[in-house]
Amino acid sequence: MNIEVEHPNSENVIVRPKGRIDVESAPILRDNLKSIANKSPKLVVVDLSEVEFIDSSGLSALVSGLKALRQEGGSISLCRPHPQALTALRLTLLDRVFPIFPSVEEALEQVNPLMP
Repeated sequence: MNIEVEHPNSENVIVRPKGRIDVESAPILRDNLKSIANKSPKLVVVDLSEVEFIDSSGLSALVSGLKALRQEGGSISLCRPHPQALTALRLTLLDRVFPIFPSVEEALEQVNPLMP
């Protein structure tokens, strides 16, 4: 798995993982999200459009990133999940935890990210 990180402005970060997020690659995503959280962005958008598979360890990495961001006053939104990823999010009810948007732009337009 590769991860691209983009900073469109000082308050937002776009994370674009590519490939499979499974037991081998999930720690990389988790560590990246925690590192980003340390910089206190308001919103991190995880673009899942190039993630063809995500397992429970990948979902756990997203939850760990969310917890780290919330501790710093930020939030995570997801966008463009493939059908398998969307099914995994729905089966685990994480679609109720993470806002999911059809595009990066729509995710970035949100005025007030969901906070605890």
